[in-house]
Amino acid sequence: MCACARFLSRVIPGQRSYLNMLNTLYILALCALCSKNIQATPVGYTITAENDETVVLAQTEEEFRDDWNYKLQQSNIPLLTALIKNHTLPPTADGSTGRLLWGLDQDKSSHLPPFVDKALKLLNLKQVAFEIENSVMSKVSCTACRAGAGLLQHYTKTGKSEKEIKKTIYQFCVNLKIQSSRVCEGITELFAGEVIYVLGKVNIGPDEICSFVIGDACGDVYNPYHEWEVVFPPVPKPPVVEPNVPEANAPTFKVLHISDTHYDPYYMEGANADCSEPLCCRLTNGQALTKESAAGKWGDYRKCDTPKITVDNMLQHIQDTHPDIDYIMWTGDLPPHDIWNQTKDENIKILKETVKQMSIMFPGIPIFPALGNHEAAPVNSFPPPFVSNPDSSIAWLYDELDAQWRKWLPSSVSNTVRRGAFYSVLVRPGFRLISLNMNYCNNKNWWLLLNSTDPATELQWFIYELQSAEFNGEKVHVIGHIPPGHSDCLKVWSRNYYAIISRYESTIISQFFGHTHYDEFEVFYDHTDLARPINVAYVGPSVSPYYDLNPGYRIYYVDGDHDKTTRAVVDHETWTMNLKEANIYGYPIWFQLYSARQSFGMDSLRPRDWDDFVERMTNDPKLFELFYKYYFKASPVRPMCDMECKKKILCDLHSGRSHDRKNLCQSIESRIDSTSTTWRDWFYNTISVSVSVIMSIPRLTMQVPKYVLGLG
Repeated sequence: MCACARFLSRVIPGQRSYLNMLNTLYILALCALCSKNIQATPVGYTITAENDETVVLAQTEEEFRDDWNYKLQQSNIPLLTALIKNHTLPPTADGSTGRLLWGLDQDKSSHLPPFVDKALKLLNLKQVAFEIENSVMSKVSCTACRAGAGLLQHYTKTGKSEKEIKKTIYQFCVNLKIQSSRVCEGITELFAGEVIYVLGKVNIGPDEICSFVIGDACGDVYNPYHEWEVVFPPVPKPPVVEPNVPEANAPTFKVLHISDTHYDPYYMEGANADCSEPLCCRLTNGQALTKESAAGKWGDYRKCDTPKITVDNMLQHIQDTHPDIDYIMWTGDLPPHDIWNQTKDENIKILKETVKQMSIMFPGIPIFPALGNHEAAPVNSFPPPFVSNPDSSIAWLYDELDAQWRKWLPSSVSNTVRRGAFYSVLVRPGFRLISLNMNYCNNKNWWLLLNSTDPATELQWFIYELQSAEFNGEKVHVIGHIPPGHSDCLKVWSRNYYAIISRYESTIISQFFGHTHYDEFEVFYDHTDLARPINVAYVGPSVSPYYDLNPGYRIYYVDGDHDKTTRAVVDHETWTMNLKEANIYGYPIWFQLYSARQSFGMDSLRPRDWDDFVERMTNDPKLFELFYKYYFKASPVRPMCDMECKKKILCDLHSGRSHDRKNLCQSIESRIDSTSTTWRDWFYNTISVSVSVIMSIPRLTMQVPKYVLGLG
């Protein structure tokens, strides 16, 4: 008997906690190698295999330890009553035009050309605030991050008090005119304490911190503290079978997807919509001085969130137009973007009001929610369970979520909702839905700098649920907020998630997310064969017009109950309204903007069909322009899209794994470069190169003294 087996016989029997079950699976896997050393520690144990690989099965620092005695129980009562429906699907590419009421382009925006706009913004630190706000990072924000992190670490190590550090941050923000004084004050008070605490605890420098927080734009700095892998049970992956096209005329489920409502209770018609703060159109912005800068009745294309009248109107329209909805996916972000002014009480109030409204508008319809990053106060702050300090704990939110979500979910999910705001439910026999808390992949969640190793043990729990589903022959849909391929998702978390999708390829049928506010998707590929598409994550449009967008929502048709059901998405359609016309004429008209199969010429929506669609857009400018129009929900103020913009969007569609564009996008970018021969593309590229050279001059100038002094 090897040492591993002796250890198992002594430690494991009788232990039923979920964490120990996972540890057991890990030890069994290592037993296949046979271990040569097992060492117990005060907080767990390590195993060294014969190949000298060492595995830590618990945290080595007591302060950041995360124990979880998960009860092995699943929800096995279907939440959707038996329905044999055959909803009327949108027409196919060969069918009639259907209800595409707004096929013509609207007036284009008077935005400056992208390269001019970018050049102007790069010349001041407001660009950093813009990039942080919009999750589009550049080297400018990286430089600012390194300077700020280094300064804060210096202050904490030299003994400056939190009060002194906050005062310095506030003065820095105001003097450089990064934001208004009240925004600077609010952000300092809300965020500084958390950031100061975390930076005082970590033993890594600014390079590692900013690579963690920003990602690609800040380099791929290796950090052993944030390199980890999930554990798969020793069960071989079933043989892969090419997914079938869902049967024509078979019963379907009609599913509503609502995301990123960002309801603003302080929105005011006529308020200043062109303010200098991250969120405008509010009572506190005052009345607009001109007609052009006034907030519209139904919303605004500028940095403004959704007024209550628009949310009410949309839900009433959905109730009237889609009375045959079978269930609803609701993927988070309820509060507005006033991130400097949020409180826990205010966010809880918005949560309660929205849940009550949804319950009234859709009585008896199952609703499956997922948690957004804006539900926390401060935003993006989701301490994992090892953060037990009552002042920092996220229990205030998770406990309330459990109470509110219980209107639609069974009591069996309470344990995981209160622990980490994730859950698993059975929708129909053989059809499971898993809701993930994607804030544990959020690189703006500073708490993860302390320990990013599978926060709340969510991904290991996810694997357990998927393995159980595989054993039971269940098909799974996954919902969440932040798409796993988005730049806001931690590279190490996204990489592990990608491996899970690949391993359970035959079980996970579709994924659904929000967060970006755009109408888009992400294709996943076999993590060992990036030429083979295996899954699709649908990214639903936002209700909020923030910003340059029309409000919108999605309808999916899912293969329903019949003997040969695939549970795949058969088709989807996006509904929107023209915000500009609604404000002009005094009321909105909601309409179907497009359906995927008809507008994109797709026979079905299998992963390989979406992969083929990305390929076709790479070579067909008109098809890409059509997609780009729908990407912005046909907004008349959508910006121009040059070659770099096209590369970014197509790469995003090709990337279910974050911060890995080199591997996932190289071929697409090369093809776009080879086909872009218009004078406009040449002009943009020439200017972009010139701007890059100009912007590098200050950096080179800063290096000159080092070389002169022989320090380079």
